[in-house]
Amino acid sequence: MIVDVSKKILIVGLGLLGGSYARILKRFGFYISAITKEQSSIDYALDEGMIDEGTTELDHRMIGDADLVIFALYPHVFVEWVEQNQQLFKSGAIVTDVTGVKRSIVYKIQEILREDVEFIAAHPMAGREVSGVENSNDKMFSGANYIVTPTDKNTPEAIHTCLELGRLLGFSNVTILSPEEHDEMIGFLSQLTHCIAVTLMTCNDKENMEKFTGDSFRDLTRIARINDVMWSELFIENKDVLLNQMDMFMEKFKELKAMLEAEDIEGMRKMMRHSTERRALFDKK
Repeated sequence: MIVDVSKKILIVGLGLLGGSYARILKRFGFYISAITKEQSSIDYALDEGMIDEGTTELDHRMIGDADLVIFALYPHVFVEWVEQNQQLFKSGAIVTDVTGVKRSIVYKIQEILREDVEFIAAHPMAGREVSGVENSNDKMFSGANYIVTPTDKNTPEAIHTCLELGRLLGFSNVTILSPEEHDEMIGFLSQLTHCIAVTLMTCNDKENMEKFTGDSFRDLTRIARINDVMWSELFIENKDVLLNQMDMFMEKFKELKAMLEAEDIEGMRKMMRHSTERRALFDKK
C-alpha cells in the first residue's frame, strides 16, 4: 500500500522521529497530516513544507482520512489514545508506531483495536540526544536498523506495508522479529547501554572533570543526555529483560575486576581480544 502516493499518511506526535518521518515521506509525494501537542511544532513543519496540514486538536476528518497512521508517542500515551479515539480511524486503515518496547504494547493494542483496523508494530533504531521537530532531518535513518514485530494477527499486506515504509525511510537494514525477540534484543543493545551511560555519568561527581576528558569518555556517555520521562517508562515496560541484562553485565564486570585484582594480565588481554573481535561486527558497513 505504502508505494501508492495517493494514500494519505497521518503522523501523531510530531517530534524528532515523527518529524523525520514527515520530511522523508513528503519528499516522495505523500499527503502528510500531523497531530501534536504544540502549535509551534505544527507551524514549523508547515513553514518547512514537511506536512500539508496539522493541528493540536483531535481532528475527526484528518484522522478519518488517513490510510496509514504513524504514532510517535510515549507507550502509555499511545495505548490511551487508541483506547479513547479508535472509533475515528477509517475502516481498513493501518496503524504503526515507533515505540521502543513491544510486548507490553503490541498485544494490548491488537486486543482492543477494532477488527477493521490493523496495528503492525515497528521500531526505528535511530535517535539523537536532542528532541523536537526542529531537530528532525531527512538523513537520520541512513545506516540505521528498522525492526518490524508482527504477530499472528497481522496480515501479509500490513507486514509488507510496514517493511516498505522502513525501506522508503532509508533504513539500511529492515528486519522482522517477534515482540519477545525484539524486547530481549533491545534490552541489551539499547536499554542496558543507556543504563551504563547514566551510571558512568553519575558515579563520580568530582568538579571540573569536563576540562580534562578525552573522546573515549565522550563516546561512552553520549547517550547519557537522556529523556528521563521516556526512558524510565521504557525501562519499566521491559523490566524483566533489562534486569537480566544488568545481571549479565555486572557478572562480566566482576570478572574483569577480579582479573585486575589478581594482576591476571593474560586473562585481561584475552577478554580485550574477544572485545575487539566482537566490536568489529558492529561497525557500519
